[in-house]
Amino acid sequence: QVQVVESGGGLVQPGGSLRLACTASGGVFTTTTGWSRQAPGKQRELVAEITTGDRTRYGDSVKGRFNVSRDNTGNTVYLQMNSLRPEDTATYYCTKRTRDSGRAYWGQGTQVTVSS
Repeated sequence: QVQVVESGGGLVQPGGSLRLACTASGGVFTTTTGWSRQAPGKQRELVAEITTGDRTRYGDSVKGRFNVSRDNTGNTVYLQMNSLRPEDTATYYCTKRTRDSGRAYWGQGTQVTVSS
């Protein structure tokens, strides 16, 4: 079955960096991968997206600080997060869609905590 796995989260001080990774298996996926996040009591928000031709887009709150990319095989998508702020604290999810149905899949997320 389809499995999406996010990894790389952790505790980091304000101003620090983390790199998240997303891998998927069990299906044939579109070229688009999205990263979103959800903090307690808040709605999930788009953080970044990479699509065909490595075109990218970012949420306004992370522009200039976060960078989404993929490895040469396209199998792993990364989210490089720099200049982290306490308000970046959230569970981060990676979203993949299968080519056949277009259904979206995401994993259990990875927790990012920015605190001194």
